[in-house]
Amino acid sequence: MRIFDPHIHMTSRTTDDYARMAAAGVRAIVEPAFWLGQPRTNPGSFADYFDSLIGWEPYRAAKFGIRHHATIALNPKEAGDPRCLPVLDLLPRYLDKDGVVAVGEIGYDSMIPEEDEAFAAQLAMAVEHGLPALVHTPHRDKARGTQRSLDVVKESGIAPGHVAIDHLNEVTVDLVRDSGCWMGFSIYPDTKMSPPRMVEILKTHGLERILINSAADWGVSDPLLTKETAEAMLAAGYTEDDVDRVLWRNPVEFYSQSGRLDLSDLDDAGARGAEPTFEGSSILRGGG
Repeated sequence: MRIFDPHIHMTSRTTDDYARMAAAGVRAIVEPAFWLGQPRTNPGSFADYFDSLIGWEPYRAAKFGIRHHATIALNPKEAGDPRCLPVLDLLPRYLDKDGVVAVGEIGYDSMIPEEDEAFAAQLAMAVEHGLPALVHTPHRDKARGTQRSLDVVKESGIAPGHVAIDHLNEVTVDLVRDSGCWMGFSIYPDTKMSPPRMVEILKTHGLERILINSAADWGVSDPLLTKETAEAMLAAGYTEDDVDRVLWRNPVEFYSQSGRLDLSDLDDAGARGAEPTFEGSSILRGGG
């Protein structure tokens, strides 16, 4: 079994997690930029974080034969903080980097006007850079937030097939399916979505445009729930090819639209490793 986790926050995980993931069949991941739990107060802290997503984390992952890509954005949780808005000016330089395969996470947290502006601006960047967009739906008032997200996506002019609407559930999946966007589901131990519930959604909605992720972060989460979902699919009568489609070929199809997804030489990546490539503070100095 091969697994591509299309949304996992490895910055919050230990090296032991990488080892467990590799043993479970995880061979590729995408790590979206997100809120670290402690509010950031200036663009420089974002630049350092973005540098780690395109330098340090790919290096850590490669030690275990896992290919790491990233998405870059000003996340919804901090988009409403005026101290963070200058981060939008930093993004174009990062969106040109080879390992960046989408703009994300973007979208809504509290659905305030400031989030509207950051969301629309970053969708415009996705169009300009020819990148897909990864959209975070709010944890509260999810149905209204999902519909509002779809409205903003439509207004932006980005192709629906270039957008993944994430953190869906039984209430919101129909909205996104009918929009033509990709449907993302985060499998969590206690909240959001469980493997059995995910199987029932697959039975109803099929396998097309479905992305299943662990989103594992600093909260109660588990980076191996993608494998548990695969096992639940097999137990429900799905074939190994069905599992491969959902847990490998679908995320490959979505992120390949960036033109930057590199899954070559995965078998010997762990043995070969790579030297980390740090951007340092050059972005703030005007370098690139």
